[in-house]
Amino acid sequence: MASGEVQHVQVAGRTLRVSSLDKVIYPSTGTTKGEVLNYYVQVADRILPRLAARPVTRIRWPHGVAGESFFEKNLPSGAPEWLPRVTIVGHGSRSGGASVTYPLVEDLAGLVYLVNLGSLELHVPQWQVDAEGTPQPPDRLVIDLDPGPGAGLTECARVALLVAERLSAVGLTPQPVTSGSKGMQLYAELDGDRSSDEVSAVTKALAQQLTEQHPDLVLWQMTKARRTGKVFLDWSQNNAAKTTICPYSLRGRERPHVAAPRTWAEVEAGATSGDPLTQRPYDEVV
Repeated sequence: MASGEVQHVQVAGRTLRVSSLDKVIYPSTGTTKGEVLNYYVQVADRILPRLAARPVTRIRWPHGVAGESFFEKNLPSGAPEWLPRVTIVGHGSRSGGASVTYPLVEDLAGLVYLVNLGSLELHVPQWQVDAEGTPQPPDRLVIDLDPGPGAGLTECARVALLVAERLSAVGLTPQPVTSGSKGMQLYAELDGDRSSDEVSAVTKALAQQLTEQHPDLVLWQMTKARRTGKVFLDWSQNNAAKTTICPYSLRGRERPHVAAPRTWAEVEAGATSGDPLTQRPYDEVV
């Protein structure tokens, strides 16, 4: 397909327009738009359940990662009528009361439609909407592990093991994800009987406790000047107005890395540097 050429394809019973499949999206690896779309098609069975019923915020790179990018919350201009959507009014303490109409990605057609627009990154909140589009209490908590200067995934893995021990002690089962950027996230399913503010308070207390016990490794405050050699344990991502990268989403960085779920065996090996934990490229995930 020549650059800029448009073709129509059948996806999940829908006719979609896709274009410029030979456009290079990641210059460092030569990865094309067609390869990006193919990646999302191959992981659809894994990413769609994680997107389901969650308003999707996108970061778009229409001309590849070497070009400009922008956040997009509202439904894209010209979105087809069949694409599910939900309007959220003033949800979360950071929303300012604004009304936003988000797309919902419920099937492969919706996923391909958004990715074709250059939506490399798909971000979602820790809560879902019900059949009427009403936001529900969070069904999971997240702890975002952000390494400061001089720290990396080895330190993140060490902190992840400390967090997992404490979450497991209260009956939660954390799941590690390397972010595809520089850090990690830990997710744990909740039963939906606590508010986002309550979950934030619990994770903040955990972050403060770990900072007191491991001051040379963990930091709970957001102050960047204090992060050298440490891992910032970001409890604030549980705020109802915030989102995190959806597992299996690509990242718009220099190389096509993926927010990839990992095993605890990998994390344990990474914590000792015996088998260093690395961000996972898209072609290792499929």
